[in-house]
Amino acid sequence: MTQTSGSEPLFSSPGKPDRALASPGPAPLASRMRPRTFDEFVGQDHIVGQGTLLRKSIEADAMPSIVLWGPPGTGKTTLARIIARTTRSHFAPLSAVTAGVADLRRVIDEARKRQSFSGQRTILFIDEIHRFNKAQQDAILPFVEDGTVTFIGATTENPSFEVISPLLSRSRTFKLEPLSEAHLRVILMKAIEDTERGLGALHVRLTDDATDELVAVASGDARTALNALELASGAAEPDAVGVRTVTVDAVREAMQSRTLLYDRAGDQHYDIISALHKSLRDSDPDAGLYWLGRMIEAGEDPLYIARRLVRFASEDVGMADPNALVIAMAAQQAVHFVGLPEANLALAQAAVYLATAPKSNSLYAGYSAVQDDIRKGPNEPVPLHLRNPVTGLMRAFDYGKGYKYAHEYEGHFVDQEHLPPGLRGRRYYSPSNQGYEREMGARLQSWRRSRGASPANGTTEEDATERGETG
Repeated sequence: MTQTSGSEPLFSSPGKPDRALASPGPAPLASRMRPRTFDEFVGQDHIVGQGTLLRKSIEADAMPSIVLWGPPGTGKTTLARIIARTTRSHFAPLSAVTAGVADLRRVIDEARKRQSFSGQRTILFIDEIHRFNKAQQDAILPFVEDGTVTFIGATTENPSFEVISPLLSRSRTFKLEPLSEAHLRVILMKAIEDTERGLGALHVRLTDDATDELVAVASGDARTALNALELASGAAEPDAVGVRTVTVDAVREAMQSRTLLYDRAGDQHYDIISALHKSLRDSDPDAGLYWLGRMIEAGEDPLYIARRLVRFASEDVGMADPNALVIAMAAQQAVHFVGLPEANLALAQAAVYLATAPKSNSLYAGYSAVQDDIRKGPNEPVPLHLRNPVTGLMRAFDYGKGYKYAHEYEGHFVDQEHLPPGLRGRRYYSPSNQGYEREMGARLQSWRRSRGASPANGTTEEDATERGETG
């Protein structure tokens, strides 16, 4: 279903202000204060600041099809409307949440008629473009390619994964950033002072600490900040001279709780787990706790976090501290046993332990080398002396012949080859000099010297020593 009303004229007058934007009414403050020109637009200077490629293209009336990618409340829809007004194009908005192919066809038909009768171009704006499936996105392609419409898509999700490649190749992608605190302060002051569309008639005074609270909790989202301001201002009682003072308590009551920017299947999910993993790897418990908290408080599945901690314990700590895996598994069991919010601290305990544990990726590197040899090399048979001779026939074929039982030898150690002939002497595990691996490394070097054979291929003793020194 299209967002344009049935009463909207088919051909809008070039440059005519959008009625919904030009006059105040029951619309929310964020909608009424939507900028109408680049002079009113705040933020995103890297995209539409003076001299930028997109700004020059718009002002030269050579607007390409684009995809606007960024978090909520950063100006994607506003920017699309400003582009349409600046280029004197008809603005045809659709929401991918409610629209379908039939709506697209209708907009395209109208665009063709408009282009034929008046020469006016149409900007097809599709909000939440990532919600269109492949077939729906495919339906746009021919009309973008032949110039029937100029396409502007808006999405909060990474277009690389959510927008089909043919559509991306016909568009330029621009990334919008969360608004800075300075930008939000400018937007709030404009809304307070504007008597036409804003709160100027209410004589609102926003205290300094209330302003600080608004810009902090809004997290770069102008819509959130403006709507909270409107709610708090409407609830404030005017004083003797008619001034409505909005305090920090009023802002907190209007905001209720902070909405964290997070998507359990999108960029935030992967970006924050990456930040957590790298913070732990770099032995930073403070950052580790912060990113862990961001995920938990945003509603991430705690078992997903626990699984990543278990993986980290083996991949980045490994045998430098074997207890790391024990701690991580205990946190996973705590999540199962007590659930949230009680298990928050168990996950936090595991994160801090992993961050402060000695680090080694020797186990990870060793197993990766094993995988590589298995993929590339032949599946060699198990050497006869290592096979289990459970029947007389097996013994007749020399299964188990010559096997040395380690517990019958001094130090419970024997000089015996255990790899297939083609991998003889291959070294997969080379311990670092971190934590428990320092002790393990000395023990392994002693055993390897006792065997008295240099490695035939793979990691040498010198390589292992060098890796141990660097960790």
